[in-house]
Amino acid sequence: MTQPFLSIIIPAHNEEKRIGPALEGVFAFLDRQAYAGDVVLVDDCSTDKTIEVANDAARGRANFRVLRNEPNRGKGYSVRRGMLEGKGEYLLFSDADLSTPIEETTRFLEKMREGYGVLIGSRAMRESNIITYQPWYRQLMGKAFNRIVRAVLVRGIKDTQCGFKMFTREAARKVFALQRIERFAFDVEILFLAKKFGYKILEMPVTWKDSPHTSVNTFRDSLSMFAALFTVRLNNLRGLYRA
Repeated sequence: MTQPFLSIIIPAHNEEKRIGPALEGVFAFLDRQAYAGDVVLVDDCSTDKTIEVANDAARGRANFRVLRNEPNRGKGYSVRRGMLEGKGEYLLFSDADLSTPIEETTRFLEKMREGYGVLIGSRAMRESNIITYQPWYRQLMGKAFNRIVRAVLVRGIKDTQCGFKMFTREAARKVFALQRIERFAFDVEILFLAKKFGYKILEMPVTWKDSPHTSVNTFRDSLSMFAALFTVRLNNLRGLYRA
């Protein structure tokens, strides 16, 4: 069987404390695999030493690229840019904190070969292994958000926001080319588009641990995420998601 080429997309903003160990873990994982892969770090106009630390961790590696946004554009834009510029047959985007261990990639690639276009990590399934939970108020907001998502836009998916999703190259090119939301609600938009275009989607349980250092403002960003749901619906009605 021909071995796939995997691109791992990591969006980052002011991650100088976590990006070094994260990249070392990702490269160590790739070194153990029979297939080839590369890593694309999309730096969202960091004001700290994220890029310097990342380049030190990846020193001497030809399978590493840094894309820098000027000015800051948001996580959604960063993921979109990386997914559209990634060279892999399969493309995975993972949060810089590796809340979902990079080793989960193995299970995802095995499932991808069964004909799925999109695989999404889930913290909400019975089989999910949650090592460290979010604070109660973030759990509450997350559950409320996902219930509204299922009612308004994307039925049948329990956890749209887990930062660990894999796409085939075809699905990534088609979906992310039409993505318009640049900040935290982009996950809902890309899943809406994937469903709209008929891609086979599977939600998979993952191991996950909460990272206490997050740039998400629970209340401010939650309000913008709720508003974005209706933006996606309006965009669709206006015909902005025509392939």
